[in-house]
Amino acid sequence: MKSSNVVKVSFKEQMLQAREEAIIRVVNLLLAEKGFEAMTVDEVAASVGIAKASLYKHFPSKEDLAAAAMVSVMRRAQAFIATLPRDGAPLDNLRAVVRWTMELKLAGEMPSLPSQNSKLRAALLGNRSYMDGLIEVSDALGAWIEAAQEQGAINAKIPAIAILYTVYARACDPVLEFLKMGGQHSDEQIIELVLSTCFDGLNARPV
Repeated sequence: MKSSNVVKVSFKEQMLQAREEAIIRVVNLLLAEKGFEAMTVDEVAASVGIAKASLYKHFPSKEDLAAAAMVSVMRRAQAFIATLPRDGAPLDNLRAVVRWTMELKLAGEMPSLPSQNSKLRAALLGNRSYMDGLIEVSDALGAWIEAAQEQGAINAKIPAIAILYTVYARACDPVLEFLKMGGQHSDEQIIELVLSTCFDGLNARPV
């Protein structure tokens, strides 16, 4: 009789995992709505519906809470990038990633990036899962940027690192909210407008 290698997860462990996922979802939304500095542990606990003491059993600090949410988003980014065709046009893949980040941003699911002097930034720099994910995502984007420059699809005079940071900046672009508040454009139209300014620039094109 063959022994099974399937590890059964106890009901208690399943409940703990479900609670952690619920906590991370709430933290993610709060980080997107108000940022790390304004978010409080009390409102996270209240939103999840648990006592603050129970929350600390999962995440011992506010920085750990936010880092877990950032790791979750980074893993979503890695998973999305993995779905893109390896033989696809580099510029198309870059546009797809930027579109994806803006869709998350408009849906209120993209956490605000930490400021230079934030405690969260220090916590993320020491978080192996986050840093490994960031390196993997940056390597993928960087390879597409360089390939697109070689193909003449992106200005080769602009340093690749500057283009990479420009791509990352779309994940926290306030233009998205400004256009949404104006109420004159749908989310899809807003995304197309920002994609155009990002990839096509502001120079007039001949009709």
